[in-house]
Amino acid sequence: MTKANVIEHVIYGYDAGASDNRSDVFNPATGEVSAQLVLGGEQEVNLAVAAAKDAFPAWAATPPHVRARVLFQLRDLIERDLDRLAGIITAEHGKVHSDAKGEVIRGLEVVEFACGIPQMMKGEYSQQVGNGIDAVSFRQPLGVVAGITPFNFPAMVPMWMFPVALACGNCFILKPSERDPSLANEIADLLAKAGLPDGVFQVVHGGKPVVDAILDHPDIEAVSFVGSTPIAEYVYRRGSSAGKRVQALGGAKNHMVIMPDADLDKAVDALMGAAYGSAGERCMAISVAVPVGKETADALVARLATKVRTLKVGAGTDDEAEMGPLITREHAEKVLGYVDIGVSEGADLVVDGRGLKIQGYENGFFVGGSLFDNVTPDMRIYKEEIFGPVLSVVRTESFEAALDLVNAHEFGNGTSIFTRDGDTAQAFMGQVRVGMVGVNVPIPVPMAFHSFGGWKRSLFGDHHMHGPEGVRFYTRLKAATLRWPKGIREGAEFVMPTLK
Repeated sequence: MTKANVIEHVIYGYDAGASDNRSDVFNPATGEVSAQLVLGGEQEVNLAVAAAKDAFPAWAATPPHVRARVLFQLRDLIERDLDRLAGIITAEHGKVHSDAKGEVIRGLEVVEFACGIPQMMKGEYSQQVGNGIDAVSFRQPLGVVAGITPFNFPAMVPMWMFPVALACGNCFILKPSERDPSLANEIADLLAKAGLPDGVFQVVHGGKPVVDAILDHPDIEAVSFVGSTPIAEYVYRRGSSAGKRVQALGGAKNHMVIMPDADLDKAVDALMGAAYGSAGERCMAISVAVPVGKETADALVARLATKVRTLKVGAGTDDEAEMGPLITREHAEKVLGYVDIGVSEGADLVVDGRGLKIQGYENGFFVGGSLFDNVTPDMRIYKEEIFGPVLSVVRTESFEAALDLVNAHEFGNGTSIFTRDGDTAQAFMGQVRVGMVGVNVPIPVPMAFHSFGGWKRSLFGDHHMHGPEGVRFYTRLKAATLRWPKGIREGAEFVMPTLK
């Protein structure tokens, strides 16, 4: 899909090399340009939609179990190429190789869920709703749908979307991030090898012109989006006003409440992985620790400080590295700017991640782990999503105060509580106004056969992603009422019936 380090669109019938509008793709560890990405716009979206519309009738008419066979083949190909795909992610995103492998595996779980689409597409039947009348309901695909995905999970987030969409009988257009676009083309290549017909899955690269063209196109029925809240709200409002079905997942400020009875060692280990894994570039990263009580807070900060200072930061290809670089120089500077803001606001900077240089990678986009204590809810470092390796500690005196703190935040993506007490855990689960909750689990991402999504300004739209909610999002419900005239069918068949 790439040639001479130029990354092209994957559009059926597209004339490769037709555009000279390009942007640079970087290796975050070295700061060097690794490829050039061809950027599209309205013309490329129109070509992709036209090809998808041509492919849709035959794909929608393909029996669900036959569509599932393509996804079974995709599953096998991804498992075969797991290390290679993870290497592509590490080279363009910067996350350590083991984390990149984990990302692909979590996406693969959605592919496996989608392989069971014949069960998920089953309808309902009621006999004799009237005299000689039966009723049936069933789900049908929407048509051409699109996904707009972020840089932080170039494999997993697209796989939250397209496997379910394709399994349901839709044609899918993917607009990946311009910062790490190669994985999208690899997915397209693997789908083709798995037997997916031409035009059913396509990739259009670009920035806002491609996003707007997708949102405005009259023949795109639904759009899935994951990104920051301002853009998520924009996507939702513009797409909805154009008559589309839209699910747009936005930002997050995820809290971990640590009760006095918690296993503190486990809580600290969980915070290290949840706050600093993938350099904090996760929508489910824990960025706020909420210890209850002074003794708990003092012990937590002391143990965290020791571990954050010894965090192993390096290139994603380094087997010893626990955290890699950030995605771009601009984003690294933005995160460093938030550390400056926290200091100016009066928070206690216990561990300072500024000024980090990695030998041999002096031009890489590295930021060390930072830890703030005595952060208050009026500070920007508490209110805003930093999306980097910065953990804030907000001290509270009671469970009720901690719960109120979480509920008062504008975001409601994920949260967790560490406690040994079942009553406390049950109260937290029931009363917290957040979409995904963990009990002694730091990053409560649902398994593929459940659905992913937040509350409040972390989600715009009515449907969560993948799982049963994903099937509902990518299909329409149809009801039919049946009456048959009496008659006799003639002729006998003696061959075992098969479904092909």
